[in-house]
Amino acid sequence: MALSTRTQETLEAIALPVLAMTGALLLFGAFIWAGGKSPVDAWALLFKGAFGDWFSWQNSLQRAAPLMLTALCVAIPARAGLIVIGGEGALVLGGLACAGLPYLFAPPANAFGTAMLLLAAALTGAVWIALVGALRQWRGVNETISSLLLAYTAVALFKHFVEGPMRDPASLNKPSTRTLGDGLLIGGIAGTDIHWGLVFGIAACVLLGLWLFFTTSGFATRIVGGNTRAALLVGLPGARLMVGACAIGGACAGLAGGIEVAAVHTNANASLIAGLGYTGILVSFVARHNPWAVIPVAVLFGGFGAAGSLLQRRMDVPDASVMVLQGFAFLLILASEALRGKLFAPRAPKPAPTAQPTRVVTEAAT
Repeated sequence: MALSTRTQETLEAIALPVLAMTGALLLFGAFIWAGGKSPVDAWALLFKGAFGDWFSWQNSLQRAAPLMLTALCVAIPARAGLIVIGGEGALVLGGLACAGLPYLFAPPANAFGTAMLLLAAALTGAVWIALVGALRQWRGVNETISSLLLAYTAVALFKHFVEGPMRDPASLNKPSTRTLGDGLLIGGIAGTDIHWGLVFGIAACVLLGLWLFFTTSGFATRIVGGNTRAALLVGLPGARLMVGACAIGGACAGLAGGIEVAAVHTNANASLIAGLGYTGILVSFVARHNPWAVIPVAVLFGGFGAAGSLLQRRMDVPDASVMVLQGFAFLLILASEALRGKLFAPRAPKPAPTAQPTRVVTEAAT
């Protein structure tokens, strides 16, 4: 029975990431086996460290919160036709803005003050990534290259301010900014060790999914991403929509940095440069740039990160071994694009055999 085009697309959107992740786990098992360890033990520890008990779940969910927001920094511009991979820069600058606002004035030590810090972080990230869209639209600069280079610039600016003008004199061995007051910190959800940043991440994914699939401006953004020339022919403001999508994505990444400072680190320091922006690229691609699918994928990769320390303790492998798994996943996700549109496509009917010319046997005249 022939499947409709929509059904084929839906099945492919599920099957391709699943196949890619299965292949990545198999390759990771081969990598562990090459080091003289048991791949079955490694897979079991990955599951146990990520989702084996409530403690593991909490650790995974906490790590998933920033990944949801940095993945949106890739997913939203991608829906507008842009590949932006500089979420790491927006994240660190967002964290720096969150930690730096008290240097300008003393915000009230309550929820309103915390909201001001997070707003500063989101605005900083929005401006930073919107610059990528503006360079693409009005100067013709490739957004992938510019966002990557701007990420390096952002990290350099972060180190300059944290180790220089904004450094807390009391931070001797590990340069950092001044610690935020207790009233400005983001607390945990009652009865758990999970901070409220997870709620911010889930809410952002849900709301941006609703905007993208159920509003006129979201539909226009998808049209621009699908066919820019067609969008211009029907009068859509392509440049404004692309730059706007970049600003939204940057705001999400900046917010991730602000939450990491206000909920985890309590100040801005080098721990903020942990590659969460780059892992968000992988999460977005596995989720196929769908904001709703970002939620479970971010939890999965948060679980991989949480399981890294357990692998190190039980199997005597480096904590960063899970980065190898992420690398395999990224390669296979890119490779799986070759199967797009082919996995569930109906096979073309075989051509009917042509009639063979009747051999005329002529008997030799006797």
